[in-house]
Amino acid sequence: MIKATRDMARRWAETLLHIDDTPERTAAAYAVGVFFGFSPFFGLHTMMAVSLAFILRLNRVAVVLGVYSNLPWVIAPYYTLVTMAGAMVTHTSLPAGFREQLAQLHDLRITDPELWRHIGSLLEPLLWPYAIGSTVGAAVLAAIAYPVALAFVRTRRRHKQLHH
Repeated sequence: MIKATRDMARRWAETLLHIDDTPERTAAAYAVGVFFGFSPFFGLHTMMAVSLAFILRLNRVAVVLGVYSNLPWVIAPYYTLVTMAGAMVTHTSLPAGFREQLAQLHDLRITDPELWRHIGSLLEPLLWPYAIGSTVGAAVLAAIAYPVALAFVRTRRRHKQLHH
């Protein structure tokens, strides 16, 4: 898994280096993608990020690379942690018997409407903590992504110019 992640990061980096935009705009596009990739709009993040990229005339490749920085094995821990942080900020606690009710979901089939009703009622109190926590988390990650991507793009372009 680590080798696959490293290889994927290397491919993304090479793609970013072949963009004709300025390093600042490339880094900004990547940061916008990171914001949407980690935002509460899970499932709509690609469409929203690419739409904003068109509106702001940002490089769509860099935006999509940023969106998909939220790798599958990061999603569950990230959203759990930021929802917990959002719950602390909003002073929201888990509903009574949350774990037991969650365990009961395993008895229901995915096609059973009762499963989805139960999930909705179980997670409803966590909607605001999720929205607040993941928005703040996404903003923090985007703020970190911009200078990191900018330094990376500048360094790699300088290196490439020296060797050509």
